[in-house]
Amino acid sequence: MHIRYGFDIEMQFSQPTTLITVLDVHPSRRGDIVREQDLSALSNHPTQAYIDSFGNLCRRIHVEDGFLHLRCDGVIRDSGEPDKALQKARIVPIMALPKEALTYLHGSRYCETDLLSDFAWKQFGQVTDGWQRVQAVTDFVHSHLSFGYEHASPTRSALQAFEQRVGVCRDFAHLAVALCRCLNIPARYCNGYLGDIGVPPDPAAMDFNAWFQAYLGGAWYTFDPRHNQRRIGRILIGCGRDAADVPMISSFGSHTLSKFEVVTELVAEEPEATSA
Repeated sequence: MHIRYGFDIEMQFSQPTTLITVLDVHPSRRGDIVREQDLSALSNHPTQAYIDSFGNLCRRIHVEDGFLHLRCDGVIRDSGEPDKALQKARIVPIMALPKEALTYLHGSRYCETDLLSDFAWKQFGQVTDGWQRVQAVTDFVHSHLSFGYEHASPTRSALQAFEQRVGVCRDFAHLAVALCRCLNIPARYCNGYLGDIGVPPDPAAMDFNAWFQAYLGGAWYTFDPRHNQRRIGRILIGCGRDAADVPMISSFGSHTLSKFEVVTELVAEEPEATSA
């Protein structure tokens, strides 16, 4: 299947400002792109693209004239299959983990493993199989937190979400990530596009989504405590230890967001470009 994705963002600045974006489709999915109108093509501002330490495609943009218009419109090829699942995937012993996964065992800005460890082991320690343990964490977070856009807070941590029992998708992901790490399972925070494909349409305006991946049986697998089901058409943008590692826009100066629209929808298949 083909999925259209993109965004239309306008920002106002009171002075010359540099910002960093993590808005491009992740390098791991760029080979699936059928076409894309690159976001930098419309900006008319000095822009530098680079890959950060977590493997995300970032852009450093400098704005002199007080206005920035970021727009992306693309189509990506997708298998049409739900998120992969492997019920027999086991926990990998720490001594056998690849070194790249070790950083996802530690606490981070929004994931306080030291403060949640006792609860995690009491609640999930009796679940011995890897996949079942991560699914138990996902089930718990899904039922423990109440979702609502009115609960959005840029500073809420996993512990605060646990105590307040409310949040948006990033809070669901942070709490699940923290609990998995407490249980010696590497877990990383992810964000990207997730349209209403194969599910009833959500009447709320489209937005970016957050979920997490757990390292089991030698591979990363997607879990979604907000929706708690294997979804179709997930498009990864960025991943890191938590949301502090993959803010979609980091502005090093004051700004006003004047427009923010996101689109993710199933479209008719387009002919793919061929090289001469």
